[in-house]
Amino acid sequence: MYAYNSICILNILQKNTPKPDRRPSPKPAPPPLPLLRSRFSSQQLLRRFHQLLPAPLLAGWLALSPRTFYARAFTPLVTLWYMIFQRLSNNHRLSHVQEDAREGGADRLSPPGKKLSAQITSESTSAYSDARQRLPLLVWLRTLWHTAQQIGQSFELPLWFGLKVALLDGSTYRLRPFGDIPEHFPPHRPGNCKRPPYWCVARVVGLLCLATGAVLDSAIGSLKASEQALSAGMLKVRSWDGWLMLGDRNFGVFSVACAIVAAQGHALLRLTQQRADRLASSCGLKLKPGLDARVTWTPSRYDQCPEGLAPVPVQGRLVVVRVQRPGFRSLTLYLFTTLLDELNCPAQELVRLYAQRWNIEVCFRYIKAQMDLGFLECYSADMARKEWLAGLIAYNLIRWTMASAAAQAQVALPLLSFSRARELLLGWLARSPLHRRSTRSWKRLLTRISKARLPKRRKRRPSEPRAVRPFRKDHATLNGSRELARKKLAQAHAKS
Repeated sequence: MYAYNSICILNILQKNTPKPDRRPSPKPAPPPLPLLRSRFSSQQLLRRFHQLLPAPLLAGWLALSPRTFYARAFTPLVTLWYMIFQRLSNNHRLSHVQEDAREGGADRLSPPGKKLSAQITSESTSAYSDARQRLPLLVWLRTLWHTAQQIGQSFELPLWFGLKVALLDGSTYRLRPFGDIPEHFPPHRPGNCKRPPYWCVARVVGLLCLATGAVLDSAIGSLKASEQALSAGMLKVRSWDGWLMLGDRNFGVFSVACAIVAAQGHALLRLTQQRADRLASSCGLKLKPGLDARVTWTPSRYDQCPEGLAPVPVQGRLVVVRVQRPGFRSLTLYLFTTLLDELNCPAQELVRLYAQRWNIEVCFRYIKAQMDLGFLECYSADMARKEWLAGLIAYNLIRWTMASAAAQAQVALPLLSFSRARELLLGWLARSPLHRRSTRSWKRLLTRISKARLPKRRKRRPSEPRAVRPFRKDHATLNGSRELARKKLAQAHAKS
């Protein structure tokens, strides 16, 4: 009897129980983006924005230079601002700076009683051009560090494992072979190119903040210098205590890890399979997915050590994780980190943090495309370095304003449009002179930037080939030296 009743109850439950849904389960929601927070009000942020231009510190930085600076129309502070102004605006010509200075755009930065607009009596831009060449390169480096420090002090940056995160990567920009540029940045000839090279290429390495996207430091060199050597030289200049450096397989070498540890920072670097296998074998481990063990990275005879540093073994962890995502090819990650605590720094969290490394590729796209730093019109190697650093400082000003808008509106910073923020900031600087910038206009600017958000992509974009469609012009292509082409043209005219 009891068995019969149990069977009846089971039948009733099966009839009333809904059938399981055989449709594919929805994709898990992505983790929420971290929000920036600020300890300052809008009025205090406006005052700190004016402090991004280091007027009180500039005299001390100039004292370190052997050059003597005396009173001129374009003072060092005015020259510093106008080189940043050049990269902020779409018109990078010197005549645009001359026109703005004539209209009183930098009178508030001039010494008392010596307005710049009253001192400009010529249409020539030679005075400003000479002022740019006089300003030492050290000023640009220290100004870049100053803007990065102000960003870190103005906002509460999200922490990973109790550390601030910086992204490390490299890129290049092109130059014309003018002046001494070919000596410092030799022309680049691809391996399969038989034509004589023309474009000079400069290699750059940047260290960017993950939370704000601001540039913390940068190093410039020729293609003969590797990205690893440039990054090691950049890291050993300052202390990076409290920072965690992320780098891809190009930076997963002993020299970079040694430089990070010497700078008192922590490292999370991706290794190639061959380098990870060699490291595991030296420690008596077998390289396989799921490996999470402490290792001692001892340099071999092939590993290079940064100049000025001793080849001391680096203590760390070797983590091997197999990553599988629906719709994507499976991937095995070989990570080396100096974070030794396995409980507070689990392997899955390290992989989730390394997935954020791609943000630096987007930031470099903004720097080279939006800030027009992919190609620079310079006539000397010294100006090529200054123009690059001036562009990074202007980029940091935009990033600082975007971070202020995101903190005030409690919006995730990656959702804001960089190009629109640049347009709004440039318009606000043009319409509001320094002595008329009110808190009300500043709040309106931050509100508009916080509403300028990137569109949500409903459909996944298809993969595009890395190819450029040629654009035919009426003129023939110039190959080789322009001076040689002039001589051939002169000989042709002489024969005719």
